[in-house]
Amino acid sequence: MSAVSGIVNTHGKACGQIVAAMMQVQKHRGPDDCGLWESDDASFGHNRLAVIDLKNGHQPMVSDDDRIVVVLDGEIYNFQKLRAKLIANGHTFKTDSDTETLLHLYESCGSDCVSQLDGIFAFAIFDRSKRKLLLGRDRLGHKPLLYFMDGDTLVFASTFAGLRQYPGFPDELDKEAISNFMSLQYIPQPDTVYRNVRKMPPGHLLELNLENNQISIRCYWQADFSIKNSTLNMDSATAKLRTLVEKAVEKRLASDVPIGAFLSGGVDSCIVTGIAAKMLYPAPCDTFTAAFSTVAYDERDAAKRSAEIINQVSGGNLRHHQREIKPDDFFVAEEIAAHFGEPFADASALSLTLLSKFAKEKISVALCGDGADEIFAGYERYLAMRYAEMVYWIPQKARKIIFSALASLFPEHGERSRSGRIKRLLKLFASPENVGYFNLLNRCPDNIKRELYGSKLQEVVNFDSSQIFTSLEWELIAKDRVEKFGELDLRTYLPGDILPKADVSSSANALELRSPFLDTDVVEFASRLPMKYKLNAQRRKYILCAAFPEFITPELLKRPKRGFGVPMASWLRDSWKEQAYDKLFSSRLTGDDFINKNVLQKYWNLHQKGHDFSYLLWNLIVFAFFLDRQK
Repeated sequence: MSAVSGIVNTHGKACGQIVAAMMQVQKHRGPDDCGLWESDDASFGHNRLAVIDLKNGHQPMVSDDDRIVVVLDGEIYNFQKLRAKLIANGHTFKTDSDTETLLHLYESCGSDCVSQLDGIFAFAIFDRSKRKLLLGRDRLGHKPLLYFMDGDTLVFASTFAGLRQYPGFPDELDKEAISNFMSLQYIPQPDTVYRNVRKMPPGHLLELNLENNQISIRCYWQADFSIKNSTLNMDSATAKLRTLVEKAVEKRLASDVPIGAFLSGGVDSCIVTGIAAKMLYPAPCDTFTAAFSTVAYDERDAAKRSAEIINQVSGGNLRHHQREIKPDDFFVAEEIAAHFGEPFADASALSLTLLSKFAKEKISVALCGDGADEIFAGYERYLAMRYAEMVYWIPQKARKIIFSALASLFPEHGERSRSGRIKRLLKLFASPENVGYFNLLNRCPDNIKRELYGSKLQEVVNFDSSQIFTSLEWELIAKDRVEKFGELDLRTYLPGDILPKADVSSSANALELRSPFLDTDVVEFASRLPMKYKLNAQRRKYILCAAFPEFITPELLKRPKRGFGVPMASWLRDSWKEQAYDKLFSSRLTGDDFINKNVLQKYWNLHQKGHDFSYLLWNLIVFAFFLDRQK
């Protein structure tokens, strides 16, 4: 993990001082080393967290003939194999770093080099002889890369804070993006909260030709759900999957610094940690768990039991650590929100950031279970969509009347309660088929937006955020209706929420987080599996559980899925009540009439009386944090 930054232009104006300022605000991502390179038409900066080849690997890295300049954030897992081929073809290396491998690979095959990379990365390459800039991002979007154009100047960085050091930063807000945030708690790529700033899409490559100032962006990889391994029986598929996941973990154990794992009480982290512990044996494997005083969110006992099971299988080398997450200081949340640079309201970022801080006391790299739910149909919402198929034969008008009436019988006690889950399912049954999945995820329905938005957001009061999903329907190629939603999540939720949360939360503490389930080989294999291997009757992640029976006990399968959620509903009624109220009603949010104060007061009061509007209120608190930073 590192940070990249740079400015490239056609008018020959050096921008080294600006890039130096960009590096300064991004140093938390790379505290071990920094470097600046500049010429008349380009300036590159780099902040490094040293994980491989600690003594070398200084960036920006320049070719021997001064023609090629490279900065890289992330890890290229197959760099040693690529390096061996390049050496066989006559290339000479000075370091053991993956960055130098990328440099030589570009020298060898130009922009096609990106298709050979296996890893988590964001990079910039400047070819001085061809006067071309190349920006590349990994296949699924682990590492961030932001950019904008200012006339004939392209500015890029890993963070919004870095971009904002540029004097001409385009800070006009994108109100449609804000409305999308209110629905989803994140802003889907390639949009950002700023109208003219873009996120580089995962699996894409950008080329800027300085001779004509033309930009081209192309996709170099996308998961293919159209081809199925229909001849592969369950036993063979299970064996193959086990091999692929084990190889994926092994790749991610490569490190010259201490490495460990995040362990919850769930299936995914138990498998990853179990494999890692076996491979590291007899060396110890440190694991870390976040705990809460609220029972519905607390996984300490489940994680402890998982650690016991893993120790029985791996030889007893697991050293398990846990720490309770407490809402001691509301303004810690504000600091965490600031790291995202734009509104981002997945509250589990709080626990993940604090867990990363805890883990950093002992390790610099951690493995996690991210990605398994998307590729193996692990979310409960996929099962809900399968159930919804059973009622779609009923005309929509009738479904709306019947299931809306039934949903009204259940109180708003939160999604983790039994009544909340039933209510959510009934609302899904009542929804039009084409927007049912969006409505299942929507945290601020249209009727609330129309009521809540103040004068500053009136122009988007009728904006349809569901088009984020519906506009992608024609691109989805999975044939199974429910599998389409997993494919959709790979295009939206994973790069928009899960991976930014992982990257920002860990990088805020100079920790690198790695996700074995998102290995390219694993994702491509999973996309080719028949859906019945993943979602089987009432079982989710069926084949994944079957592949690792030594870790997946009946006890583990019965545990409810919790993720890294936090008890936000109760915090907003007690520990954070006063600070949250002050932020909502004494900030630009209501002061500048982005949000109608009287309507907000109504939802605040309802929440205090026991109705659960924690998602809505937390969205608005995070938005208030953001607006107050814009002063």
